[in-house]
Amino acid sequence: MSLVLDASVALSWAFDDEGGEYGTAVLQRLRSAEAVVPTLWPLEVANALAVGERRGRLTAAESARYARLLLSLPISMEPAERSGSLESTLRLARNRGLSAYDACYLDLAIRYGLPLATLDGTLRSAAEAEGVEVFEPS
Repeated sequence: MSLVLDASVALSWAFDDEGGEYGTAVLQRLRSAEAVVPTLWPLEVANALAVGERRGRLTAAESARYARLLLSLPISMEPAERSGSLESTLRLARNRGLSAYDACYLDLAIRYGLPLATLDGTLRSAAEAEGVEVFEPS
């Protein structure tokens, strides 16, 4: 594993007007490295795709093509650790003003000692405050 992949970055690959060079750099990194995501990641991605379809930003065919792309990438899902993860996620959400969803990405990056790839400014700031490296394109 080389980084924790926030859904905001993965979704930037589906929506051309989001992510730009940062999203492209993360995608290029995955050519030679693996990403890890929390168990809620596929739900976040599926929800954003469904909303994108409802709003006319994507067709069902585009969502299906994008889902196939994601399944072809070296992304592994980390199973939730019920006790430790719940407590640390709640602490991070409380102390850093994050949603529990965003806090679980930060918790994962802390536990694995991996950089976090995110387009979310609040999550980026929280990661930096916790001493977590944020992925930056070279």
